[in-house]
Amino acid sequence: MDFTPTTIPDVLLIEPRVYGDERGFFMETYRAQSFAEAGIPYVFVQDNHSGSSRWILRGLHYQIRQAQGKLVRVTAGEVFDVAVDLRRSSPTFGRWVGNVLSAQNRLQMWVPPGFAHGFLVLSEWAEVLYKATDYYAPQWERTLLWSDPQLAIHWPLPEGQLPLVSTKDAAGVPFERAELYE
Repeated sequence: MDFTPTTIPDVLLIEPRVYGDERGFFMETYRAQSFAEAGIPYVFVQDNHSGSSRWILRGLHYQIRQAQGKLVRVTAGEVFDVAVDLRRSSPTFGRWVGNVLSAQNRLQMWVPPGFAHGFLVLSEWAEVLYKATDYYAPQWERTLLWSDPQLAIHWPLPEGQLPLVSTKDAAGVPFERAELYE
């Protein structure tokens, strides 16, 4: 696997080696030793899988306690995946990074604990799988407003198209009022 830092160096793009022939393909998407050598020594305790239609936006979610690191990949379709650094002590505090993840490009994105995470579905249908480093704890879940002008996330929406968001995500908190990590 190749581990490539993004514009926020703690967020990594991971490209698995794909072995293919006339029968199809094989790829290894996770190996603890390789991840530890790349600076991701976490144990994953939960796997999540979601399916969504085009222009669905999920996020920006985080847990203020029991912070989750997430290893995100797409098994069907294509999404624009976003991580926002909420760590006050970080040199990239308040910045975001986004990458297209798809079943075709097979890229994965490592989103460390201390980040809000979300994605916008670009294809007709997409399925997103992610491994988490801590368990889902609804009492600690927080939602950062996906459209906060202070963050100025450039969601790749066609002009005039609004994303479809849940009631919870529509009521997300602006960055200036969000609970943050030290």
